[in-house]
Amino acid sequence: MGKKAKKKKERPVKKEATLTTVKFSRKNTVFFGIGLVLIVIGFVLLAAGDITLAPVLLVVGYLVFFPLGILLK
Repeated sequence: MGKKAKKKKERPVKKEATLTTVKFSRKNTVFFGIGLVLIVIGFVLLAAGDITLAPVLLVVGYLVFFPLGILLK
């Protein structure tokens, strides 16, 4: 009874922040680049008065290529 039990020091558990460790690959960058080019062309055409192709390019850039750039691994 004279012996005291030694307690081990517990190390704090490191929690990984999954949202801050997102790494974009080359494929993600390419999709972002394509989306940016389509959006710029869409706005240039819109400023020039094209009301048929410009909205299509803007929608495809914003709703297809930007989300693909974020979601694909």
